[in-house]
Amino acid sequence: MRRILVFQHVPHEILGTLDPLLRDAGFRIRYVNFSRQGDSMPDVGRYHGLIVLGGPMNCDEVDRYPHLAIETDSIRAAIERGMPVLGICLGAQLIARALDARVTRNPEKEIGWYDVTPTPEGAADPLFNQFSGTEKIFQWHGDTFDIPQGAVHLARSDSCANQAFRYGDNVYALQFHLEVDEPLIMRWLHTPVMAREIECLGPAFDPARISADTHQYIGRSLALGQRFFRHYIETFHQRRRRVLLSSRHPTVPGED
Repeated sequence: MRRILVFQHVPHEILGTLDPLLRDAGFRIRYVNFSRQGDSMPDVGRYHGLIVLGGPMNCDEVDRYPHLAIETDSIRAAIERGMPVLGICLGAQLIARALDARVTRNPEKEIGWYDVTPTPEGAADPLFNQFSGTEKIFQWHGDTFDIPQGAVHLARSDSCANQAFRYGDNVYALQFHLEVDEPLIMRWLHTPVMAREIECLGPAFDPARISADTHQYIGRSLALGQRFFRHYIETFHQRRRRVLLSSRHPTVPGED
């Protein structure tokens, strides 16, 4: 059975709609939850792909969250092996950092539904050509990344120029959240730490408005996410790990 490694940072940021898509495609999912296993040293060579989820921390908070350095090294190792790697929100920023690009504060926070538009290169990308021009996509972030050297800039918004990039044909970094459904967004709006963040930002970030917008836009977002992620999951099937012939760490029978 093909196996996916998932880096998780907080309990409420999960695979969302990606979970059933991966399981239906025949993958076994292994989570490393760094909020509970902060000293984990995952061996990416045992897996067929890596997904790095979101979280509230900043890439530079290594003193407070030492696992961020471990993750960056693991992401770099996965990329060097030619593995499929997908990063969402913080995960995208960690991919950028692993590729020696800057991660900084965005000029403004994006929380809620925003217009995301593929770049000309994005319009030709096999995943981003699923977009019908500008799409309303859910966001929750305050940081942004530079596009790494050698990567392809795929999407932008008015508030955040760098919304996505591709590195090679197997590494995708998404600042936005296509994996969410309506229950997950409602969970975020009522998670204490996230609710407090919105309260501190003032009336421009109204939970009631975000809830109403979610009801309006979630149907299209779910349909887009299904097509987008199904196409990406195909790369997990199609690409073979370069380490199959040379890995020093064969799979251990029975390991999750």
